[in-house]
Amino acid sequence: MTGPPKPSAIDTATLFDLGGRTALVTGGSRGIGRMIAEGFLQAGATVYISSRKAGACERTAAELSAAGPCHALPANIADDADRARLAGALAERIPRLDVLVNNAGAAWGAPYDEFPESGFRKVLELNVTALFFLTRDLTPLLAASATPDDPARVINIGSMDGLRAPTVLDNGTFPYSASKAAVHHLTRSLALELAPRHITVNAVAPGFFPSRMTEASIERFGAEIERRCPLRRIGRPEDMAGAAIYLASRAGAYTTGAVIPVDGGTSIA
Repeated sequence: MTGPPKPSAIDTATLFDLGGRTALVTGGSRGIGRMIAEGFLQAGATVYISSRKAGACERTAAELSAAGPCHALPANIADDADRARLAGALAERIPRLDVLVNNAGAAWGAPYDEFPESGFRKVLELNVTALFFLTRDLTPLLAASATPDDPARVINIGSMDGLRAPTVLDNGTFPYSASKAAVHHLTRSLALELAPRHITVNAVAPGFFPSRMTEASIERFGAEIERRCPLRRIGRPEDMAGAAIYLASRAGAYTTGAVIPVDGGTSIA
């Protein structure tokens, strides 16, 4: 009988290297999606970004191309036909996909007694339903990349609001917090489903980062947001990029089904 494999030397110089990997980042034209896309490019990946507005998607891809090969694939993933078109267009361009970042999302805030049903449904449709079906549609491309030692990766962007009940600072965002809690649990379900295909599935739960979605809250409550955060600040691009690079790189190859808060401790305060 042979014993367990001998440990190999840890090559820290390449542990977080994404050279040779190809990633798709939905909602990649701004905010957290752009932070992740830029981080991936600087770590050596080829990145495709998708967002609903074609002009913004193409402008961001052109700007980020200074850091590495970045390509625009505009699509509204909440629309079934457009989501299928995105998956088909990606398959025409690349034979395999190493990393899928499900970042596209929406929020809607309104008083409890006045919350519109259309807004509630829109948030759940994009944040949960579209995420599931895009992942399913792209599973063949992910499986084509996957090996036992180097799995393909799915990274879902949840939220600290999926880890705790909303506060007054969240301004009545009932479906948003519910949808992000669903994303976290769906992440665990998909991790079990896709593990036999050598695909890891994890989620990042961001706190407040500068983006169009958080702009009004930060402008109105910025001082209070920082006071409630144990680390006393709002997130920075490198905070988000670092977590995503970890999950996408060799460093994160044995992590699956995890929900990683990147919120300065706010969700546990």
